[in-house]
Amino acid sequence: MDILTYNSPLFTWLILPLLIFLARIMDQSIGTMRLIFVSKGLKYLAPFLGFFEVIIWLLAVGQIMQHLDNWLCYIAYGAGFAMGNFIGISIEERLSLGTSIIRLILPNDAPELINMLKEQNFGLTIVDAEGSKGSVKVIFSIVRRKELRNFIDTINTFTPGAFYTIEDVRAVNEGIFRAISSKSAFSGFQSKLMKAK
Repeated sequence: MDILTYNSPLFTWLILPLLIFLARIMDQSIGTMRLIFVSKGLKYLAPFLGFFEVIIWLLAVGQIMQHLDNWLCYIAYGAGFAMGNFIGISIEERLSLGTSIIRLILPNDAPELINMLKEQNFGLTIVDAEGSKGSVKVIFSIVRRKELRNFIDTINTFTPGAFYTIEDVRAVNEGIFRAISSKSAFSGFQSKLMKAK
C-alpha cells in the first residue's frame, strides 16, 4: 500500500493537518490584510483579497468536514487561524500603509526638539495650552507611518519620557510631508495601493 494515498495514515494524520494549517495561515493573513485595507479606505483592493480569502477558507473547511473524526485537523485549523493573524499584522506593519497623527505634550518649551523636527521636514502645528500642572506646548503632526519610527526616535532623543499619543488617520488633505528617501521592497507596492484609494 502506498503511504501517500488519500486514505493512508500518513496523509490523514500528518499531511492533511499540515495542509489545513497552511491554508488557514494563508486565508487568515489575507483576511487580516483585507480588514486593514477596509479600515484605510482601499475599497478596490479589499474585495479582491476577500475573493481569495473565501476560496481558501472553503477548501480548508471542506477538508475538515470530510474528516470530522480527525482531531488533528481541528488543532491545525485553530493554529493556522492564530498564525495567520500574526502574519497578516506583521505584513501590514512592514507595508506601513497610511498616515498617523501624533499629539505631543511638552511641559516646557523644547526648542531643540522643535528645531530638529522642522529640520527633518516634519510638518508641525504648535499650540500653547494649559495642563493640570501649568502651561504646556501641544505639538500636532501628521506623519506617514513609514516615518513614524524616526519621529518617535527624535522625541526620545531630545525629550525622553515625553507624553504623546498616536492615532491612524483615514484621509489627509494637503500638509507637509517628508520626502521618503529610502526605497523598501514594499514601497512600489505601497504607492500603487495609495493610487488605488
